[in-house]
Formats: sequence, structure tokens, C-alpha cells
Amino acid sequence: MEEESNRATSIDRQESEGFDLPQEPGPEVSPSGTTPLQPSEIIRLPTRHNPTLQKLVGIVNSDEDLHAIWRCQNVNGVDRLGMSDHGPVHVQIVANLALRLLRLLMAKNIQPSIVKDHGMSEHDAEVVVVLAALLHDCGMSIHRDDHEFMSLFIALPKLQELLSNLYSAAERRVIISETLHAIITHRSDGRPLTLEAGIVRVADALDMAQGRSRIPFESGHVNIHSVSAAAIEKVEINQGQEKAIRVTIYMSNAAGIFQIDELLRQKLKGSGLETHVEVVAQVTGESDKRLVETFKF
Repeated sequence: MEEESNRATSIDRQESEGFDLPQEPGPEVSPSGTTPLQPSEIIRLPTRHNPTLQKLVGIVNSDEDLHAIWRCQNVNGVDRLGMSDHGPVHVQIVANLALRLLRLLMAKNIQPSIVKDHGMSEHDAEVVVVLAALLHDCGMSIHRDDHEFMSLFIALPKLQELLSNLYSAAERRVIISETLHAIITHRSDGRPLTLEAGIVRVADALDMAQGRSRIPFESGHVNIHSVSAAAIEKVEINQGQEKAIRVTIYMSNAAGIFQIDELLRQKLKGSGLETHVEVVAQVTGESDKRLVETFKF
């Protein structure tokens, strides 16, 4: 999992890729009664302008049960099914991506649904997308099949715990409802009804670069999915010219188009973000990198 740890560090720190730089890590955080968390397990987000989100991240990093859930997700996903990371590395990257997307949209005066429909703040919208990103795959701790549905009954009590000292009862109920909505609609055939839910859905699809995408390919699973995933080198998210957000995807091989067209396009379609996001894919270098010498079946 060393490559996964490197991937998390890269996503956290590369300002050139369009991510806000996270705060410098403080003292090593350890859930009560456990050994210190590994660097890749500590959630780091750019929270300095949102005191509620800052407190939430501290609570998350001290929650022994939540980190156990993420480890169970990876046992099913990586160890038993041979999939890519679905634990703390993946959820941290999706949370950073979701924050980046939300802040770019708000910079263009696009109002989050929790502000428009519930009269809450933009800071609260950030809390929703982060919580949904951190918990969207928690059902994977039980099984991959129908994990979106199973995530709901795992996430509900966890959200009540995480938010117990941050919001009043009425505000907490709104945050929980909006977060659960974002979790259940992140699936490909989901129907997001809020801006925040659409953001989480797209952010999940945008975690496609480097280590995460390479696990199936490097473990010997050679097919169009693994080859196209391995071709994705880098993802940049910046302000767009024609639309609010421009996503630039750099590929080492044109096979990556399959990953973008079949996976990202499907998640973007129906997300509610179609009019706000433009996607550009580029093959880097003078020629395509050869990913497979011979393919037989």
C-alpha cells in the first residue's frame, strides 16, 4: 500500500493540480486505545476558513470506529475483490476533490442547496460534501453489492455521533438528511437532487489518477478497464473559461479515453453539474506509452 500512501500525499500537496493545499499536519492523531494512525489514514483537508469543518476533521481523526470501518471497506474491496483502494486514501481524495468543486462553484455565485432550501450557510454545505465523501462507501465494509444502500444504515448512527456537539438538533437533522442523500445518489444510476450530492458523485469519479487506478492492472487484470485506468496520469481541477469548472485529465495513452467516456461521463450525466463542468483530456508526451506488449484470450 506504499503507492497508495504516496498517492494521498500527492493529492494533498500538489497545488499545481488545482487542489487547495491542506493545513500542515499537527501532532500524530491516534484514536483512543489504538496505535497511532498511519500517515495515509489521517484525514487532511483545507479547513482553515471553516471552523466547524476544522472541528469535524479533528473528531473524524479521533474516531476509532470510523477508521475501523474504512479498514473493513478495504478488506472487502482490495483484499477479497482485487479492487482499488476504497478506504481512507480514497475517501480523503474524494473529500478534497468535492471541496475543490464546491468552492469553485460558490466562487461563481452558484448557491449550494442547503443554503437555498434550508437557509443554512456555505460552511454547512462544505460539511455535507465532506461527510458524504468520507462515508459514501462505508457499506463496502459489508459487501460491494448494493453498498450504496447499506451505507445509509451505517452512516446514520455515525453521523449522529460525529455531529452531536457541532449542531443543534434541528440543524443536525438537516445536515444528516442532506449527507445521506448525497451518499445514496453517488451511484451511476442515482438521481441527485442537490448541488452537494452532484458534487460528491462527480468527485468520486474523478479519483482516477496514479495509484488508485493502477492496482487492478499491476496485479495482472488486463482488460479495457484496467488498461484505460492505468493510462490516467493526473487530474487537474481549475476555474473554467466557458463553464465554472475545467477538469483537465492527462493520459499516458489514449486508452484512457474509455475511462473518461464510460465512467466519468456517466457520473457527470444526471449529476446536475453538466452545465458547470467542462472536461478536457490530453495525451502527454510525444507518443503513447505502451501499456501492454501482448494481449491474448
